[in-house]
Amino acid sequence: MRKGEHQAFRMFFLGVIAAALAFVGYSVLADLHAVGTSGIATGAFALLALALLIALGFEFVNGFHDTANAVATVIYTNSLPPLVAVVWSGMWNLLGVLTSSGAVAYSVVTLLPVELILQVGSGAGHAMIFALLLSAIVWNLATWALGIPNSSSHALVGSILGVGLANQLMSPSGSALYGVDWMQVKKVFSALLFSPLCGFILAAGLFMVLRVVVRNAALYRAPEGDAPPPMWIRGLLIGTCTGVSFFHGSNDGQKGMGLIMLILIGAAPTAYALNRAMPDSMMPGFVETAQQASHVFDVHAQPMLKQPTAEEARAQVTDALRVKSVARPEVYAALSVLSADIAQAVSGYHSLHEIPAASVPNVRTDMYLVAEAIHNMGKATSFTVEEDGELAKFMKQLNAGTRFIPVWVKIAVALALGLGTMVGWKRIVVTVGEKIGKSHLTYAQGASAEFVAMGTIGLAEGYGLPVSTTHILSSGVAGTMAAGGGGLQWGTLRAMGMAWITTLPAAMLISGVLYVVFRHIF
Repeated sequence: MRKGEHQAFRMFFLGVIAAALAFVGYSVLADLHAVGTSGIATGAFALLALALLIALGFEFVNGFHDTANAVATVIYTNSLPPLVAVVWSGMWNLLGVLTSSGAVAYSVVTLLPVELILQVGSGAGHAMIFALLLSAIVWNLATWALGIPNSSSHALVGSILGVGLANQLMSPSGSALYGVDWMQVKKVFSALLFSPLCGFILAAGLFMVLRVVVRNAALYRAPEGDAPPPMWIRGLLIGTCTGVSFFHGSNDGQKGMGLIMLILIGAAPTAYALNRAMPDSMMPGFVETAQQASHVFDVHAQPMLKQPTAEEARAQVTDALRVKSVARPEVYAALSVLSADIAQAVSGYHSLHEIPAASVPNVRTDMYLVAEAIHNMGKATSFTVEEDGELAKFMKQLNAGTRFIPVWVKIAVALALGLGTMVGWKRIVVTVGEKIGKSHLTYAQGASAEFVAMGTIGLAEGYGLPVSTTHILSSGVAGTMAAGGGGLQWGTLRAMGMAWITTLPAAMLISGVLYVVFRHIF
């Protein structure tokens, strides 16, 4: 397992990287050509290329940590050779990424300050992207070098918080909470906090149930030498590894996708700001829903002597989102104006694909602001059940028009995850397999930890919550070791605990400093 790979494998690996980068470049140029854009300025294209490389680099490093956890049990139980396990896991990560909904991607994005999301193509937007991605990469590489399983999700959330707080400190005025969506932070961080506890308790419980229900002694023995386990045990372990890999792709793979979309929107809004793949047949229903939503907002707005202009309405809704105070009559009036503008723009051009480049930024801004406002107001007591239903339908259609991920982005992210696993899997796999418990990992312990990880990650994907594969699986292994009576290596657990505790402040500090530096560059 620790021997170097053959030269032919290295050549193949480099070939895959070159082909993947060429595929990304071709896809961007093809998308620009499809919307009639001959190209973008050389400087903007260079920034786009650099940002995409860093974003894919984050997913590459993510493969060191999170994807490596998925193959740890099959490697340490001799169920699959290391190279076969990594390639097999990469294939299922790819399938998980391709079938993902995108909900997790945008739940992470919404942690960012509103103004940075809307102005991602500005200097502040570029500073944000580079700061948070580089911060997460630096922290992931540092923990990987020490062989400590660390959550890429945790590092990314910390980096986003650091950017938000730095953005607030650099603002001339505003609320102390201006730069961070603390309600969304609470939701995301609760999922990250819950995942290691869930992994430990559920994996320990499942292992104890297995000992009562399945009496076959072979399941509870540690591997002997390099001999593979019996075929039925081998199938069980490969099956759980497959499930973890698939659900890891569908959850963790999305975190980079949302940031890549922000990069693309900032550099080439004509091609990526709106979902031009939405069929024209949906447009009449979309316009009708927008008009109904405008009427609903207008009914609940205060009588005003002067209706706000579209520009005034955008500013008013943006300010309301910053302070999380949306359910107010004056904001309803602004939302009515924006909803009517959306309906007029779409009905005038009959398709999102036909909206001219000059109008795309305003249309996307209106759609994003209205969708976020509806989401934040929740079930306002002043609305009837029917009105809530109409607004929820409109929000779903708005999200379909702005929160989309092209297939080529999913493929690129999946390749980055798989390639990262091939390079950096050993350190994390050795820690999970040898250094958490005092005894060697048994077949039942590996299967229990991975089954719990598979189910937890899949459930989180259904609710659009980011969770940590690393936290769930590593704590699951610890839970089975504790339940099996083999004992735990507390030095390893203390190192993992310290990494968990320090990840958030460390990532915040690194990203905040980088953001301040980059703001003076861009």
